[in-house]
Amino acid sequence: MGNRGSCADDQRDVEVNASLSLSFLFAFIAGLLSFISPCILPLIPAYITYVAGITLKEAQDGKNARKTTLAHSLFFILGFSIIFILLGASATLLGSLLLDYRDLVRQVGGAVVIFFGIYITGMIKIPFLEVERKFTVKHKPAGLIGSLLVGMAFAAGWTPCIGPILASILLLASTARGAISGMALLAFYSLGLGVPFVLTSLAINTFLSYFDRIKKYLRIVSILSGIFLIILGALLFTDSLQVLNIFQ
Repeated sequence: MGNRGSCADDQRDVEVNASLSLSFLFAFIAGLLSFISPCILPLIPAYITYVAGITLKEAQDGKNARKTTLAHSLFFILGFSIIFILLGASATLLGSLLLDYRDLVRQVGGAVVIFFGIYITGMIKIPFLEVERKFTVKHKPAGLIGSLLVGMAFAAGWTPCIGPILASILLLASTARGAISGMALLAFYSLGLGVPFVLTSLAINTFLSYFDRIKKYLRIVSILSGIFLIILGALLFTDSLQVLNIFQ
């Protein structure tokens, strides 16, 4: 009996670890898809030069400019990561208040994520989601703290592309047990959005040289993003992502 119990516990641990890795992978991919979305990708050079307080030409020249853009980019990423992670904790807390209705919350959340996926593919149009709503900093405060604040303002943005993807990860976080789970999911989402941002800041010339070739595929990116959300929503609706129960 003891061996059976031990084997069952070991099997459960394996399943938990696998599902945990899967949930973090989904969150990271969602961050990558947000970065290459038609709303964000074309504006990346402008974001980099704005947070660094330099011109695009200066960003393309010399190691000193590269160090400057890297430092400011990291603080910009830290800024939006703080907001996203706090949102993840809040979403989990809200979900915990509805603990008795967890299955209903999961199913409704899954259905909403599927709806977001269909919307992003362009199969349906929702006028109020098409309107860009975001908080911006018109005059960036000086220094690295200024870049941190701009990152926080960026996180407060709600655009047709990034909004549904971010909302989908927040819905996933709302079904998790424990604030740590929700915060971790949003940390991985921030990582997926932040890593390519840093790489672009270090290789702005390479990004610009390839962007003209990339931008004609942005419509395909939207379709793939929509399909990704539909799959995530279906897994959430059917409770196929066991990460929903990893933190007791």
